[in-house]
Amino acid sequence: MNPFKELPKDSKITYAGWNALCPKPYDKNTTGPYTKTRVILMNGTEFESTWFLHQFNRHCLNNDVRRIIAGVRRQEQQQQKRISALKPIDETILETTIGYEQLAVDLTAEMASKEKNPFVKAQLDFALLEDFDHLYRYADLLDMEQGMHAERLVGGYTEIMPGRPTISEHRHPNDDIRHYINCWQDDLLTRLHTAIITAAEQQTMNYYMNLGSFYHSDLGRRLYSEIAMIEEQHVTGYGSLMDPSSTWLESWVMHEYTECYLYYSCYMDETHPQIKKIWLSHYTEELTHLKIAVDTLYKYEGREWEQLFVGGSDFPSLLKLKSNKEYVRNVMKDVRLTGYKETTLNIDDIPDSANFFKYQRQVNSTVSQVASHNVIDRYIKKHGEDYRYEDKPNPEKTLRDRKIDNTELGRKKGF
Repeated sequence: MNPFKELPKDSKITYAGWNALCPKPYDKNTTGPYTKTRVILMNGTEFESTWFLHQFNRHCLNNDVRRIIAGVRRQEQQQQKRISALKPIDETILETTIGYEQLAVDLTAEMASKEKNPFVKAQLDFALLEDFDHLYRYADLLDMEQGMHAERLVGGYTEIMPGRPTISEHRHPNDDIRHYINCWQDDLLTRLHTAIITAAEQQTMNYYMNLGSFYHSDLGRRLYSEIAMIEEQHVTGYGSLMDPSSTWLESWVMHEYTECYLYYSCYMDETHPQIKKIWLSHYTEELTHLKIAVDTLYKYEGREWEQLFVGGSDFPSLLKLKSNKEYVRNVMKDVRLTGYKETTLNIDDIPDSANFFKYQRQVNSTVSQVASHNVIDRYIKKHGEDYRYEDKPNPEKTLRDRKIDNTELGRKKGF
């Protein structure tokens, strides 16, 4: 499939009426977990598109171009409202959060398993273990406060057990910066991966930043606040991978291409009939956006879209959300890694004077004040052991004890 071969002849945008922005929400009890995660993914994709075009507007001197991107942005906003309305009102903040973390785990694993660029793959694998641990922390909070086992929400497709302990994930800002890719040398799938994961993690960060304060318990509010800080680190790390040398118009074309790729992937993968139609409708609209971006690139920079896709513009292998249990288990061998400047190293291999240890002493000086630890500690005190959903014991032996929360692995040397 090549979206450039499907570009419409007419670049006219038709805006929807209010009823079209309020589709029937999915049934949280009968809808599959990957339909829910696709809704989250595309909500985040539209958020990224909207805010990219706002930033473009704020850095553009030409009002004619500003009017063009404002026209596209208005329909992107309508798409986002339609997708957001698919979430049912009876789905709690924490239930939705389980979907966010399942998406983070399985989306990251799926892309990492296909990624050719070793630096991008390393960042995907690194953050994967942190989102995996977040799923475990939220799942224990869900059972402790709502009496609901998250294994039902994830459909049994994603295991729930400790990854890199959240307390060990707090790093100095300097250690989340990574080397950026070269969009002229890296293949198209790598460019798509960096764009997709940055938008997805940004959406998670925003959700936790904005919704966490509405959570009903103090412990939950604290957990959202802590994990939102980790999502900030992930957005920094993933965003660092994207090529900063692209012009605004080049970046816009890539944004629209990415949306076409994602909507088409969702359409091909979707099992929910109503939502499948929405993905197709949005894909058609994105083809118009892509044409407008291509025409604007040519008019104002004199460049053809082919110059941005020298290796070919056919969609690479489509994105398919599915279970990745064995991949995650294999990556657990790197649970002791931490960030160190532009790379990741085993905690035992970084200098004692490293910023990581200084930052840990500042923010985690008292372990009993760390929410991610308190959630598990309180659950164990109440039930005798933590909540997990695992097919077999944790591949990391130090994380198999269900009667104590490990707060030293990946944070202190020798553990």
